[in-house]
Amino acid sequence: MRRVTRRLIPFVFILYIFNFLDRSNVGLAALQMNRDLGFSAAAFSFGAGIFFLGYSLFEVPSNLVLVRVGARRWIARIMITWGAIATGLMFVRTPTQFYVLRLLLGVAEAGFFPAIMYYLSQWYPASMRARSSAWFMMAIPLSGTIGGPLGGWLLNMNGRSGLAGWQWLFLIEGVPSVVLGLVVLRYLTEEPRDADWLTAAQHDWLVERLRRDRDEHPAPHGVPPLRALAHPLIWLVSIPEMLITTAGYAYLFWGPTMLRDSLHLGNLAVGWLTALIAVLCALGMVLVGASSDRSGERVLHAAACAVVVAIACTGAATFSSPVARMTSLAVAEIAVISFLAPFWTLPTILLSGSSAAVGIALVNAIGNVAGFVGPNVVGFLRTHTGGDSGAFLTLAAFALVAAAICLGMRGKVPRPDHLAASS
Repeated sequence: MRRVTRRLIPFVFILYIFNFLDRSNVGLAALQMNRDLGFSAAAFSFGAGIFFLGYSLFEVPSNLVLVRVGARRWIARIMITWGAIATGLMFVRTPTQFYVLRLLLGVAEAGFFPAIMYYLSQWYPASMRARSSAWFMMAIPLSGTIGGPLGGWLLNMNGRSGLAGWQWLFLIEGVPSVVLGLVVLRYLTEEPRDADWLTAAQHDWLVERLRRDRDEHPAPHGVPPLRALAHPLIWLVSIPEMLITTAGYAYLFWGPTMLRDSLHLGNLAVGWLTALIAVLCALGMVLVGASSDRSGERVLHAAACAVVVAIACTGAATFSSPVARMTSLAVAEIAVISFLAPFWTLPTILLSGSSAAVGIALVNAIGNVAGFVGPNVVGFLRTHTGGDSGAFLTLAAFALVAAAICLGMRGKVPRPDHLAASS
């Protein structure tokens, strides 16, 4: 498993870094772009959020194609098309152009995250999935570690070669995704039985271990992929994902602006501060994922993280000190990211085989409606109230509902203790 991890995790981690950079760099670009193009807070929020409408609508269809053509080829296609569209954002001049390209970017990216999660589930035993998912999803916060300073530096290139800083941002962060998409075709191995980079003994052990995993899986076998759409617990699981992710995307798109305005920082300082928060998010994710794997408990870990999100958002709404409010904002984001490690084991516990790919896609599709809701809730309430308190209290209420649903699922989601014991 160490060899599998060395081969796969660093590479898919890099892929997800660029995936998250290309969907979220608009938050840093807004520091200049909104002023240069005359975008209002409402126009920017709508453009930032409309990405997730296209993303959510095409999530399940994308993974139905994946089941037919294989993860490797489909991941490559997704990356090449999203990289081209992300680069094209540098040519935006009007709100309508911004909306159209952000919508198309969502359509192009649809299916990437479920494809990777499904791909990793074909390589890792169930007892290791929270850790392997955490190692991969560390790219979410660590994209901020790279994207914050890099974005701040690119914004400071304003005027070079006739391009604005925000145009350099879209160009430099978009092109590598196209290149990496081509590399995927040659580097990724479709499934363990094709892994000529394992020794014969390692290959045989992994194939047998995963076969035993499938035989002992609590979910029924051979379920047609579309039947996953009728699984009631999959729909229930998607609600906490949507509610918690709403807080995550509110931070992602409005966090840099709030940090700048509250603490009176420059672009580069905002970039470095978001990078520090991202490192803490990654650390939290790894620790929570490891704890969840050790105990075999998923829903309680997810619920605890949701409660921390609610408390931190309440602090961000009520503290009078700008430092205390921004610290609460950072804690909320750390808890949001930590929530993901135990949470994303749930679809692969409830479903198996190709139906799991569609189930993951459905949960992610519904969850990522939050990407539209989060920025627009913050943008609307900031515009109409003149402050952030109403937005953060709303996000705190969402998080409490998510925690309650997670606790309600306890006893309905099988614990993978028998899988951990068999390893």
